[in-house]
Amino acid sequence: MRAYRDQHFLTDPRIVARIADILDISGRIVLEIGPGAGILTQALLDRGARVVSVELDANLIDKLSSRFASELADGSLAIIHGDAVKVPLPPFEIVMANLPYSISSPITFRLLDIGFEAAILMYQKEFADRMMAHPGTRECGRLSIMLQTYARANRCFDLPPGAFSPPPAVRSTVMWIEPREPLFPIENRQIYENIVRELFTRRRKTVQSTLKALAGTYGKEKIETVLKDLDPEILSSRPEALYLEDFATISNRISI
Repeated sequence: MRAYRDQHFLTDPRIVARIADILDISGRIVLEIGPGAGILTQALLDRGARVVSVELDANLIDKLSSRFASELADGSLAIIHGDAVKVPLPPFEIVMANLPYSISSPITFRLLDIGFEAAILMYQKEFADRMMAHPGTRECGRLSIMLQTYARANRCFDLPPGAFSPPPAVRSTVMWIEPREPLFPIENRQIYENIVRELFTRRRKTVQSTLKALAGTYGKEKIETVLKDLDPEILSSRPEALYLEDFATISNRISI
């Protein structure tokens, strides 16, 4: 397995402390993704957390194993060698991580699928901005809708490139994410996810055009019924103009 090429290690101890202090993690099981040299790992352990770190780079694991030999021995730290997007994960309560930019989207969706109590995650600022884009605006996309459907997200603070080694070419943002039940009832979560994906895959098309293209997936008769039932304003809209309730309405009509 190869290490992520876009990993930038957090080196500023003041920012590390600021991140570690956002939540009370004493006695909690904390999942850390991409521990790097272990600066955040140390801060989490110092605050009484039981830490599970997932690292892809075998060289870094060797260094972490040496640095945290006593913590590994007493069970306060466990290190998993593998890709956090794919590797089996043990039970955890809280997530804290400086995520490699390349896995920001898949790991966020995976964590939401698994479930957790709260997550403090660091993203590229542009990615965080898209997460927070309001439904009904041009900036909104699949990421915005899926995250805001199943979680509350708040921006904690931004970080300059100089807080990392090597410094990235962009600014980063620390986000606080907490899962929640959808604001509007969803009959079938898999269909909801599929509809959101299909709509934004064809984001230049109207809802009506995309639904017609899905007749092969859900059945021509079903789609014709849905087209008759939906508000004409929804059918004539493009996905970035829709709100969370609209996505739920569309998927629920198909789920019936």
